[in-house]
Amino acid sequence: MIEKIEITQRFNFKRLNRHYECFTIDFLNNNAYYKISERGSGDKFLSESDLCDGTWCGILSDLRRRMTSEIYRFTSDDALRFLDEFGNLDLFDDFESEEFRYFEKIELLYSCIVIIYSTDGYAEYSFKNNFPKNWKGFGAILNELVGFDVIHLDYQRHLTTPLYFDIETDGVYLEGERLSLKALEFGHYRAYPYDVPKPRLIVSFRENTVRGYVECELDRGLVLNLLEKYHVCRWIFEEYHRKSKARNPDDLEGYDWYLEMVFEGDVIWHIFGYNDYPDTYVHLGREIIGLAGVDLLEIETISDEDLKLFEKFGSEILSK
Repeated sequence: MIEKIEITQRFNFKRLNRHYECFTIDFLNNNAYYKISERGSGDKFLSESDLCDGTWCGILSDLRRRMTSEIYRFTSDDALRFLDEFGNLDLFDDFESEEFRYFEKIELLYSCIVIIYSTDGYAEYSFKNNFPKNWKGFGAILNELVGFDVIHLDYQRHLTTPLYFDIETDGVYLEGERLSLKALEFGHYRAYPYDVPKPRLIVSFRENTVRGYVECELDRGLVLNLLEKYHVCRWIFEEYHRKSKARNPDDLEGYDWYLEMVFEGDVIWHIFGYNDYPDTYVHLGREIIGLAGVDLLEIETISDEDLKLFEKFGSEILSK
């Protein structure tokens, strides 16, 4: 018999703006609640100008507003109905968990851990991209039980994950239609001494401009070609993190970075790294040096040993 379900979700928005929550459903006491202590000490809103896009601000504010000390109560009949419907979902049948660590060298926009406690023990399932089948159905029965969107399906429609979108080498697709890119923002900064990271590059497809370390009129075709050529939209998948799994950087207090893209419909794609990068990052950086004459991606800060691994893993991906 299931006694408790814990749903822990992590959202990584604009650089230092993150949200971490744990929602517990207790079937022994017929109630549900947030574990407020799970917020963490770094969970505070930074005042920033909306450089690339401000869509994330409303989402982040609402996520934090929902985390209250309120206890949501339900009846024994409600609990039995939920558990019956949950069993029929077969939510985690044939599910393969993704590796999850509280510190990742490359962080994604969204990740989740579900722990199910029962009289026989417990089972833990974690994922960042491979959402369990019937995840939307799970959200529906949770909403029916406690009265609100616990797993934030409303906001998942604004997050570039495979739950609602297809992420391909040439872009992000919704129901077979490729989304147009509105803006792109990139930052690369020294991790210590600590400071709020500043963007190095802001590309606006609305204004046809490139601002930051390079100032020029936007060449749309060139930017879109580079994103596709080096599979940038697919950097959120584990298959592009082989280098980061193979070897730690020489200087763990070196350089951090982030990349954000916003598509039509206010769909956010976001990734950031702690002194490590996706496998085709260096290949992209080298081409940008050739085109712009500026090391915008700061690949000269990467050690020779790491460069060899990026060359190996990146070349293997691009040769397929």
